[in-house]
Amino acid sequence: MKKVSSPDPNDDLRPEYDLRSLRVVRRGSGRKGAVEKQVYLEPDVAEVFPDSEAVNAALRTLIRIARKETVSR
Repeated sequence: MKKVSSPDPNDDLRPEYDLRSLRVVRRGSGRKGAVEKQVYLEPDVAEVFPDSEAVNAALRTLIRIARKETVSR
């Protein structure tokens, strides 16, 4: 059931301007970029890596190893 709000007597916005259908866009430092993906590590894995660069280096090494094994088969 859709919640209907009572009109605010101090609201001078015309009824045809329904702003509830607008998208909310986050601004500021907490927002994600358009091409950025967030991946969350489990605590036991995160404590092994000092920063995201170390995680990326380890994953790139693992990708190279996996590709070599796939090619050799």
